[in-house]
Formats: sequence, C-alpha cells, structure tokens
Amino acid sequence: MKVLNIAAGIIRNPQGEIFITQRAADAHMANKKEFPGGKIEAGETPEQALARELDEEVGITVTSAQLFEKLDYQYPELHITLWFYLVEGWEGEPWGKEGQPGDWLMPQALNADDFPPANQPIVARLRGE
Repeated sequence: MKVLNIAAGIIRNPQGEIFITQRAADAHMANKKEFPGGKIEAGETPEQALARELDEEVGITVTSAQLFEKLDYQYPELHITLWFYLVEGWEGEPWGKEGQPGDWLMPQALNADDFPPANQPIVARLRGE
C-alpha cells in the first residue's frame, strides 16, 4: 500500500477568501478542486514542504502559517496523512504556476463534493459546518 504525507495550504486573504486550484487531468483525483500543496519529501518538515510546494505551485513565499488540521485518509490504493495549514501571510500573488486554474472563493462558496474525499472535513470546517 502506498503511503503519502502531504502538506496543503489554506491560503486566506484579508477579505476571507480562500485560494483554490484544480488538480491536473492526469493526477490522482483528476480535475477535483484542491488546496495547493504536495508531498513532504524525506528530511523535510511539513512546514518546509508547505513553503516549497506553495512556491512551486502558486508562486508565493509563505511568511505566516499555522497548523489548521492534521488528518489521515484511507483510499483503497493509498493511505494519506494530510497537514493542512492556514496561510494568512505571504509575499507575491498566488497564481497557477503549473498551468492549473486558480480562484479566490468565499468559504460558503466551497462545495465539498468538488474536492477529493480526504478534503471534505476541511471544507466543512471552513464553512462553519
């Protein structure tokens, strides 16, 4: 069974909007919406992986991030541990550096069904459910 550790950023601006991207068509959970982030590499802390991934994926330099929630999720072929960080301080303007669509959405506009199942508890929490 494949095991992955993932760091993901909930990038929230002063207006309360959250930056959401879309997964690639050839990725696991293709075309689903996601909180930007990626694999924690060997020797990296989740915070280091978050900073690296957000620079690589959406072109921002994280200046402030707090752990929002850590959760484990079991897919039939994959076990994932997700480290979700609330990112409220950064330099630069987030955009889809890898060609992926990105958009700012208010938490109430997030639809859990648009995200991979592992993300659904986070969407519910952000929506205040």
